[in-house]
Amino acid sequence: MTPRRPPLPADLFDEVCPSSLLPFRFGDKWAPLVLACLEDGPRRFSELRVPLRRVTPKVLTQSLRGLERDGFVSRTVHADPRQGVDYALTPLGRSLLEPLAAACAWAAEHWDELLDAHERGTAREPAAG
Repeated sequence: MTPRRPPLPADLFDEVCPSSLLPFRFGDKWAPLVLACLEDGPRRFSELRVPLRRVTPKVLTQSLRGLERDGFVSRTVHADPRQGVDYALTPLGRSLLEPLAAACAWAAEHWDELLDAHERGTAREPAAG
Protein backbone atom coordinates (compact mmCIF):
# COMPACT_ATOMS: atom_id res chain seq x y z
CA MET A 1 0.00 0.00 0.00
CA THR A 2 1.30 3.43 -0.94
CA PRO A 3 1.77 5.80 2.01
CA ARG A 4 -0.87 8.55 2.07
CA ARG A 5 0.05 12.20 2.13
CA PRO A 6 -0.93 14.21 5.20
CA PRO A 7 -4.40 15.71 4.94
CA LEU A 8 -4.81 19.14 3.38
CA PRO A 9 -5.82 21.84 5.86
CA ALA A 10 -9.46 22.89 5.61
CA ASP A 11 -8.48 26.57 5.57
CA LEU A 12 -5.95 26.26 2.73
CA PHE A 13 -7.78 28.80 0.56
CA ASP A 14 -9.40 31.99 1.81
CA GLU A 15 -12.91 32.89 0.73
CA VAL A 16 -11.44 35.80 -1.21
CA CYS A 17 -8.58 34.28 -3.15
CA PRO A 18 -6.31 36.17 -5.57
CA SER A 19 -6.86 33.47 -8.20
CA SER A 20 -10.47 34.61 -8.54
CA LEU A 21 -9.32 38.06 -9.64
CA LEU A 22 -6.69 36.98 -12.17
CA PRO A 23 -7.44 38.46 -15.60
CA PHE A 24 -6.31 35.19 -17.20
CA ARG A 25 -7.19 31.59 -16.46
CA PHE A 26 -5.31 28.35 -16.03
CA GLY A 27 -8.09 26.02 -17.15
CA ASP A 28 -11.33 26.88 -15.38
CA LYS A 29 -11.97 29.02 -12.31
CA TRP A 30 -11.01 26.24 -9.87
CA ALA A 31 -8.13 24.63 -11.79
CA PRO A 32 -5.33 26.61 -10.10
CA LEU A 33 -6.62 25.60 -6.67
CA VAL A 34 -6.93 21.94 -7.72
CA LEU A 35 -3.36 22.01 -9.05
CA ALA A 36 -2.13 23.54 -5.79
CA CYS A 37 -3.91 20.81 -3.81
CA LEU A 38 -2.13 18.13 -5.85
CA GLU A 39 1.33 19.69 -5.55
CA ASP A 40 2.37 17.46 -2.63
CA GLY A 41 1.12 14.22 -4.15
CA PRO A 42 -1.93 12.23 -5.20
CA ARG A 43 -5.24 12.91 -3.51
CA ARG A 44 -8.64 11.29 -3.47
CA PHE A 45 -11.71 13.26 -4.45
CA SER A 46 -12.84 13.38 -0.82
CA GLU A 47 -9.43 14.78 0.21
CA LEU A 48 -9.74 17.53 -2.38
CA ARG A 49 -13.21 18.43 -1.11
CA VAL A 50 -11.82 19.58 2.27
CA PRO A 51 -9.81 22.63 1.14
CA LEU A 52 -12.09 23.15 -1.88
CA ARG A 53 -15.26 23.14 0.20
CA ARG A 54 -16.70 26.12 -1.72
CA VAL A 55 -16.69 24.04 -4.93
CA THR A 56 -19.69 21.81 -5.54
CA PRO A 57 -18.89 18.14 -6.20
CA LYS A 58 -20.25 18.52 -9.74
CA VAL A 59 -18.00 21.49 -10.53
CA LEU A 60 -14.97 19.82 -8.94
CA THR A 61 -15.59 16.75 -11.08
CA GLN A 62 -15.82 18.94 -14.19
CA SER A 63 -12.60 20.72 -13.27
CA LEU A 64 -10.76 17.44 -12.68
CA ARG A 65 -12.03 16.05 -15.99
CA GLY A 66 -10.87 19.16 -17.82
CA LEU A 67 -7.43 19.01 -16.19
CA GLU A 68 -7.20 15.32 -17.06
CA ARG A 69 -8.31 15.96 -20.65
CA ASP A 70 -5.68 18.71 -21.01
CA GLY A 71 -2.93 16.42 -19.67
CA PHE A 72 -2.31 18.21 -16.36
CA VAL A 73 -3.80 15.57 -14.05
CA SER A 74 -3.85 11.78 -14.13
CA ARG A 75 -6.66 9.68 -12.70
CA THR A 76 -5.81 6.26 -11.28
CA VAL A 77 -8.58 3.79 -10.47
CA HIS A 78 -7.38 1.19 -7.97
CA ALA A 79 -8.40 -2.46 -8.24
CA ASP A 80 -9.35 -2.54 -4.57
CA PRO A 81 -12.57 -0.48 -4.21
CA ARG A 82 -11.47 0.64 -0.75
CA GLN A 83 -8.53 2.49 -2.31
CA GLY A 84 -10.85 4.21 -4.81
CA VAL A 85 -9.54 6.78 -7.27
CA ASP A 86 -6.51 9.03 -6.95
CA TYR A 87 -5.77 12.23 -8.84
CA ALA A 88 -2.17 13.34 -9.35
CA LEU A 89 -0.23 15.93 -11.29
CA THR A 90 1.38 14.74 -14.50
CA PRO A 91 4.82 16.08 -15.44
CA LEU A 92 3.01 18.64 -17.64
CA GLY A 93 0.80 19.64 -14.70
CA ARG A 94 3.81 19.92 -12.41
CA SER A 95 5.51 22.20 -14.98
CA LEU A 96 2.54 24.57 -14.64
CA LEU A 97 3.13 25.12 -10.90
CA GLU A 98 5.92 27.66 -11.40
CA PRO A 99 3.99 29.89 -13.85
CA LEU A 100 0.96 29.55 -11.60
CA ALA A 101 3.00 30.68 -8.58
CA ALA A 102 4.26 33.65 -10.62
CA ALA A 103 0.68 34.56 -11.57
CA CYS A 104 -0.41 34.33 -7.92
CA ALA A 105 2.52 36.51 -6.83
CA TRP A 106 1.56 39.04 -9.51
CA ALA A 107 -2.06 39.02 -8.30
CA ALA A 108 -0.94 39.50 -4.70
CA GLU A 109 1.24 42.45 -5.77
CA HIS A 110 -1.64 44.05 -7.69
CA TRP A 111 -4.40 42.94 -5.32
CA ASP A 112 -5.78 46.42 -4.57
CA GLU A 113 -5.85 47.41 -8.25
CA LEU A 114 -7.53 44.14 -9.25
CA LEU A 115 -10.11 44.44 -6.46
CA ASP A 116 -10.90 48.05 -7.39
CA ALA A 117 -11.29 47.15 -11.06
CA HIS A 118 -13.48 44.17 -10.17
CA GLU A 119 -15.71 46.32 -7.96
CA ARG A 120 -16.01 49.02 -10.66
CA GLY A 121 -16.94 46.37 -13.22
CA THR A 122 -19.49 44.79 -10.91
CA ALA A 123 -21.07 48.18 -10.17
CA ARG A 124 -21.56 48.77 -13.92
CA GLU A 125 -23.34 45.45 -14.50
CA PRO A 126 -27.11 45.79 -14.92
CA ALA A 127 -29.24 44.54 -12.06
CA ALA A 128 -30.62 41.04 -12.49
CA GLY A 129 -34.31 40.82 -12.87
